[in-house]
Amino acid sequence: MTGFSIFLLLLQVPATLVLLKRLSTARDRTPPLLPLEATDEALAKQNPNVSIVIPTLNEIERLPTCLEGLRDQAAKEIIIVDSRSQDGTPEYVQKLQKDFPIPLKLITDDPLPEGWVGRPWALHTGFLNSDPTSEWILGIDADTFPQKGLVASFVQKATADNFDIVSLSPKFILKTAGEQWLQPALLITLIFRFGATGDRNQFTEDRVMANGQCFLSKRAKLVEINGYELAKSSFCDDVTLARAAAQKGAKVGFLDGAALMQVRMYISMQETWKEWGRSLDLKDASTPSQTFADCLLLTAVQGLPIPLLIALSIWQPAPSLFINTLFWLNAFLVLIRCLLVFGIRTSYTEVGFWFWLSPLADPFAVIRIWISSVTKPKSWRGRTY
Repeated sequence: MTGFSIFLLLLQVPATLVLLKRLSTARDRTPPLLPLEATDEALAKQNPNVSIVIPTLNEIERLPTCLEGLRDQAAKEIIIVDSRSQDGTPEYVQKLQKDFPIPLKLITDDPLPEGWVGRPWALHTGFLNSDPTSEWILGIDADTFPQKGLVASFVQKATADNFDIVSLSPKFILKTAGEQWLQPALLITLIFRFGATGDRNQFTEDRVMANGQCFLSKRAKLVEINGYELAKSSFCDDVTLARAAAQKGAKVGFLDGAALMQVRMYISMQETWKEWGRSLDLKDASTPSQTFADCLLLTAVQGLPIPLLIALSIWQPAPSLFINTLFWLNAFLVLIRCLLVFGIRTSYTEVGFWFWLSPLADPFAVIRIWISSVTKPKSWRGRTY
């Protein structure tokens, strides 16, 4: 038992130090974005310089909410790039086109070229068909619910801070007990690996984070890097493009947009496990060594603490320096995790009983990241690859 305890301590102590360093700079993060004052938003609407691109594939259940949130935004145009939906999505957009307050374009993208994944291809198509006088291209997913003033506030911040590419983290909508239990544990895997959203001290060029649900790029930068070409084969195209652009000199940001955007990504625990879980490893945007190191870190500080603490409490092996150190180290890690439950509660529209029990899902979340890191998706959002 002593040898096993030493092995675990050699794994967990360095990982804990890395985690503490990442969490220690959260207090210096960029404050969450807020809606602009009415006068500033009105000025933004007088001279909109943003083309919004929404990729769709059978999104009739989600798109109406997204477009409703975009009706009064400061945008020059909205481009729906549809990938031959069979659920009535194109027909719905066509009905809206005549009376929508912002010019609403509908484009059917060409069949996937070799080597492309559907989402980056749709975004690339939207970029190529956008108004050339637009200064910004804003990619928004159909499952988002933009809040009042999203575009104006987002563009003002990007302009003020001279970002080339910047994206927002949302406020999540969770409805079922399973979602409330599993989704926060999966979200924590990102915080443990990359720190808090808006933390200016964390990111190097190969570790920047991004969220494609609300992804703003300077048109000039997209022209320079040939649109979404750098992320064409990635199942986490947002992070892949952001990191590739950063390595080419772009200024990239990732900010807290919970006050400006809500999202209901998936409708059940099963769908959350399957769909979000298989892209969270970010292996398409990382080297194999980075992916392995991230998985090892998550195992040490998120996957093992609760099982080890329970096992040591029930089994009660003979006391020793190593056993006692292992017990209290894992108790400390569980305490950090419980405090983070309070820290992330503002990332959700409502928190219920199962949300507060989400630390118990941590071992499963880490297992999901491992599974995703060693497998390649064969299907994604209705497409087979």
